[in-house]
Amino acid sequence: MSGGRSPFSPRPPSPGRSAALRRRFAEEARSGRPDLAALCLLLGAVADDALDENGIDAAQLELDRLAGQLPFRPGGPGAWAVALRDLLGGRYGFEGSAADHRRLESSLLHQVLVRRRGLPILLSVVWIEVARRAGAPVYGVALPGHFVVGFGPESGPYGERVLADPFAGGRLLTGADAELLVTGTTGEAFTPSMLSPADPLDVVLRVLNNVRAWAEARPERSDVALWAVELSLLLPSHPARLRYERARLLVRRGEFAAGAAELEAYAEVVGAVDAAAAERVRAEASAARALLN
Repeated sequence: MSGGRSPFSPRPPSPGRSAALRRRFAEEARSGRPDLAALCLLLGAVADDALDENGIDAAQLELDRLAGQLPFRPGGPGAWAVALRDLLGGRYGFEGSAADHRRLESSLLHQVLVRRRGLPILLSVVWIEVARRAGAPVYGVALPGHFVVGFGPESGPYGERVLADPFAGGRLLTGADAELLVTGTTGEAFTPSMLSPADPLDVVLRVLNNVRAWAEARPERSDVALWAVELSLLLPSHPARLRYERARLLVRRGEFAAGAAELEAYAEVVGAVDAAAAERVRAEASAARALLN
């Protein structure tokens, strides 16, 4: 795969293929050991009809190919981090820039493998999947506002672990660097618990949250917002409020009856804990039904 930057204008798959992809996504998410790369590629196929089965296989093979170019058991966590940095950041030029935050393809694994550009979390997925295939002790670290990769034991003293920032081409991070990333991006105080390994399903939900944020800034792309919400709802654990978000998206897209029905269903759930909020949601449902007249 090359690092070209051709214009990206995805077309959604047919309803039948989309339904099949969503079933596979749900099955993978609920399996005993969810495969992060598979989930990200199924997400990409829901977004982009150009990603067919051959394309999904090709992306997996590219991850295998990259893993095969790593040295055999280079040493401890630091040696693994340097090997990944030299291969992915150095030889192949995987990194990110501010402009990547404005592109939908920066959240789609198959496109990140082609462009070698993406959001911090998708570049980290590439690192994790390549390193994992080579036998490295690797995991994602979901720092607030910036995703990075950890090498070494998943718990224990920080000194036994090594952090790398794929968005910066694989720059190795000290504890002070991690603190600066958190405080500089979010203003939050850094705590050691932020270095905990990220669960693969939490990674996928965070990817989908990024897609939703991209679409939210572009009201004309409510189609993208809708599939991102619907995939999020297929994950075993997700915020209940996503049901409300989906209902409002349906109304915005002119599907008034379906949106109103979902608003009413959500009001029933909310009513058990917040009667006033449930009434407000029911009022939204009535307003949506009125638009049918």
